[in-house]
Amino acid sequence: MNFWDYLGNRHQQLLTDAYQHASAVFQCMVVATVLGVIIGIVTYRSDWAGSLATTATSTILTVPSLAMIGLLIPIVGLGVAPTVIALTLYGLLPIVRNAIVGLRGVDPSLVDAAKGIGMSRGARLFRVELPLAWPPILTGIRVSTQMLMGIAAIAAYASGPGLGNEIFRGIASLGSKNALNQVLAGTLGIIVLALLFDAAYVLIGRLTIPRGIRV
Repeated sequence: MNFWDYLGNRHQQLLTDAYQHASAVFQCMVVATVLGVIIGIVTYRSDWAGSLATTATSTILTVPSLAMIGLLIPIVGLGVAPTVIALTLYGLLPIVRNAIVGLRGVDPSLVDAAKGIGMSRGARLFRVELPLAWPPILTGIRVSTQMLMGIAAIAAYASGPGLGNEIFRGIASLGSKNALNQVLAGTLGIIVLALLFDAAYVLIGRLTIPRGIRV
């Protein structure tokens, strides 16, 4: 069976796997973004706190994804839980780092001007600092998403959702007539999803970032 015939026969399952893959990455990115921005807000004013946050989140990336999921299985079991925890942890570093860099890069004179007109610290943060720091934060989100698209494939090891199941099935049946088709379908599906997500982020950037501060 050639690759196109395989896609035609398996398109329903492939679409289901692709939806589950995209959904898992999207949901984990939402959680990672919220946590990452909060960590950035809490730590950006202090050099040592910012360094600690960056070092801690970068240390997580040194743990191989297969080992991370393997360590989580005895704690939270198989399925969605280890996938969500692992992807959220892996997605933190670019967001935390870019949030800190973006917030520190805001012109102090603008913050002082906002303070001078009576804005509270919270108002300055949400109305001045975070909007100006949004371009690098969005870049961090884009980088994290691309990383997680690939890492999410490993979730199949823990019976997690997504296109990784197609890849693992192909690897497990090497030598069979559809083994290569399964690996290729899963891999190309992940690449297509990554490109679609990145295009969506480009559109979000154009809609939310004023032309004058686009990077």
